[in-house]
Amino acid sequence: MSTYQPSPVRSTRLAGLSLLLGAQLAVGAAAIFARYALTAAQPLAVAALRLIVAAAVLLAISAVTRNRLKLSRPTRVILIVAGLALAVHFATWISSLEYTTIATSTLLVCTTPIWTSLYDAAVLRRRLPSAVWLAYFVGAIGLWLIVGVVGSPPPIPGHQLLGAALALVGSLAIGTYFILVRTVRASLATTSIVTWTYGWAAIGLTIAALAARQPPPPLHATTAWIGILAMALVSQLLGHTAMNASLRWFSPSAIAMATLLEPIFAAVLAAAIFGERLTAQALLGGVILLVAIGVVLIYESPPTPELKLD
Repeated sequence: MSTYQPSPVRSTRLAGLSLLLGAQLAVGAAAIFARYALTAAQPLAVAALRLIVAAAVLLAISAVTRNRLKLSRPTRVILIVAGLALAVHFATWISSLEYTTIATSTLLVCTTPIWTSLYDAAVLRRRLPSAVWLAYFVGAIGLWLIVGVVGSPPPIPGHQLLGAALALVGSLAIGTYFILVRTVRASLATTSIVTWTYGWAAIGLTIAALAARQPPPPLHATTAWIGILAMALVSQLLGHTAMNASLRWFSPSAIAMATLLEPIFAAVLAAAIFGERLTAQALLGGVILLVAIGVVLIYESPPTPELKLD
């Protein structure tokens, strides 16, 4: 009697799909972890601690493996500036979670492909198809629908526009990071890039937190510390690593499209855990914006999903 034996190719493909979905869930949960971290600490302190933990892990791995890469001065400068842009990204995005909903913040911070594509068109003079320009117009409508509504009240209500603006600044900052990093990506491994940029982001955020007098959460604030460690270890290191590993089974373009699941996962988790709800207008705007981003990602070249950081 014969029994069904799954194809090895199909099994490994399924394993890759599970890994990719798990990575998106880990990244999508970052806002949930951040909301917990913010219960006992302010945004700059949370962002600084997240990057300190992540950078410490990477530096420890580098020390154990004795991976000391010699970089040219121009490359070092690029990575330092990219790290500072990353610091701005985390500072503004985590701050936005105090003034707007998790779903809105995550959705707006995921508009990065639109800004990087616009940069390519305006600065690099890359011609964009008419479908992309239409996507920009449609995306602007979706953005207006999202920002113009008030759903469930965030921790600090009454500042919805500020929260949306901070999330958009975070999106622009991570777009700047991607643009800088892709100039050196061909000659450097991803681990080398993130070790440098995480380290400089941690330094920049630590200085900013000290200047703003935002201390770490008290040691007895267990919930906040769990949130910080989960952001660093689960969302940043595990989620990011899993997306890189997914390149074994999927093309970079496919992984870029999969990142559209992040705001969906974040919205579902926020509704289940914090009871956050979006209005019908915001939901419509979210769908429109996700479609617009999807069109941009289809035409974008080269994609940069392996450096997804949220």
